[in-house]
Amino acid sequence: MQLLSEQELERRKDREELMKLGINPYPAEAFPINVTSEDIHRNYENRKNDYKGVSIAGRLMSRRIMGSASFGEIQDATGRLQFYVRRDDICEGEDKTLYNTVFKKLLGIGDFLGLKGYIFTTQTGEISLHVTELTVLSKAVKPLPIVKRDEDGNVHDGFTDPELRYRQRYVDLTVNPEVKKVFITRSRIITQMRRYFDDHGWLEVETPILQAVHGGAAARPFNTHHNTLDMPLYLRIANELYLKRLIVGGFDGVYEFGKMFRNEGMDRTHNPEFTSMEIYVAYKDYIWMMKMVEEMIEQVTQSIHGKTNITVGNHEIEFAGPYRRLTMYDSIKEYAGIDVSKMDEAGLRTVCAEIGIAVDDSMGKGKLVDEIFGEKVEANLIQPTFITDYPIEMTPLAKKHRTEPGLVERFELFVNGKEIGNAYTELNDPIDQRERFEDQLKLAERGDDEAMAMDEDFLRALEYGMPPTSGLGIGIDRLTMLMTNNTTIQEVLFFPQMRPEKKQVEMTEEEKLVMDLLKKEHPIDLSKLKEQTGLSNKKWDVAMKGLTKKELAKVQKDGDLLTVHPL
Repeated sequence: MQLLSEQELERRKDREELMKLGINPYPAEAFPINVTSEDIHRNYENRKNDYKGVSIAGRLMSRRIMGSASFGEIQDATGRLQFYVRRDDICEGEDKTLYNTVFKKLLGIGDFLGLKGYIFTTQTGEISLHVTELTVLSKAVKPLPIVKRDEDGNVHDGFTDPELRYRQRYVDLTVNPEVKKVFITRSRIITQMRRYFDDHGWLEVETPILQAVHGGAAARPFNTHHNTLDMPLYLRIANELYLKRLIVGGFDGVYEFGKMFRNEGMDRTHNPEFTSMEIYVAYKDYIWMMKMVEEMIEQVTQSIHGKTNITVGNHEIEFAGPYRRLTMYDSIKEYAGIDVSKMDEAGLRTVCAEIGIAVDDSMGKGKLVDEIFGEKVEANLIQPTFITDYPIEMTPLAKKHRTEPGLVERFELFVNGKEIGNAYTELNDPIDQRERFEDQLKLAERGDDEAMAMDEDFLRALEYGMPPTSGLGIGIDRLTMLMTNNTTIQEVLFFPQMRPEKKQVEMTEEEKLVMDLLKKEHPIDLSKLKEQTGLSNKKWDVAMKGLTKKELAKVQKDGDLLTVHPL
């Protein structure tokens, strides 16, 4: 049963009254729009003659009723516009119902309106719409939270609870205009990256999300079952292996913006569903890829901010290249004072124990090095930095280093202490690749649930021959966090994953009886309350136990007294 507040009940009555007046609160007809609020504010002063026949639509966000005339604000996708409505302008003849009843009494904040009229400037200099026609487009039966702003623009009583904001993003976007700007920026980042790739002649493609073998990264997958084929399938953890199949097939450059899914922990920088861009270009290596990344990110930053240096947290970060380059081993030596380059697995375990890093038996040499790096180095990498030349155990899909035995040609791009990009000179030797997969299977046998699976079809593709190739993956969510100065990934995802919403549970008749008495008089003596209810001992115990679990109210016991605190 849906529990409705007093305001929700009142809005439902208003909806019914509109229908009784012959006004459909949800009309099917299209409403013509020929302008936006942003366009009006930007151009009206220079093109006043162009705004005599305005038709605009949006939410009613405020109003000041003053007898036969009123002011209000309408909000469309681009911003807010003040409007002025006069009774005799929208109500021809003797019938003034549209203004006196509909506008003044039956409409509320959050309702969608269609307005026609002309633009003028008030005596206080406010650009406004003089309304000549008003149409109800959608009646909101749940009230929006009222966000109050003072004369200086400071917000009071804002819709700021992260739990509510992420769960009800539609409300967040409506009442917190700055949130919408974050997602507009996110879209512009992707558009600019796509333009850069297209200008170089690389092809945007799509690869499977449901995969028979989860590969391309070290991560735990989500698994499902296909009933018709009677086989297990996995949501992709990466699209790397399919994109490289396309390089085998003859494309010189392919890229994909896509959703990835990893059945792992959640925190300020991780969400189980995230967006990644991966690109693979034939006849290139990771040195070329570093230069490409510098150029692309510099162009993205310039396009978004009009400059290449931006503020992120307490740091001023410069995105114009060249970026610092530091090998994995040298970075650990520099920031941790430890030379791990010659250590075996036992030595690395000893180091982890000495510096307080928890390890387990499933971790091989690569993961141990990665743990040390993550603990001692990452947070220091504020300005864009390429960490290069990783141990071979850490990267099963990268080509062996051309001059340094035991390493692979790989880099990760770190900014503000977080990794946002990962790239290789791709391994194209099918024999070497099979051996690397076999090493991963051994790690899986030791209990590493993030080890890569054997992908026989990918190996078969390599056996047909893949040209020298460099590949890159960039986390779009983390890049957006940087470009919008946000510290949590949830702020740059429209709908981040969350625990199920707790549902209100309707009270039993016995619980309602207790609550009604408590609301009239509290705190109240328990024995006196029980006597007033007339409940048996068993029903009393059940009612009290149930009340303390309900989200409808919080009942607190203090000695022999009982107090109710509505939530």
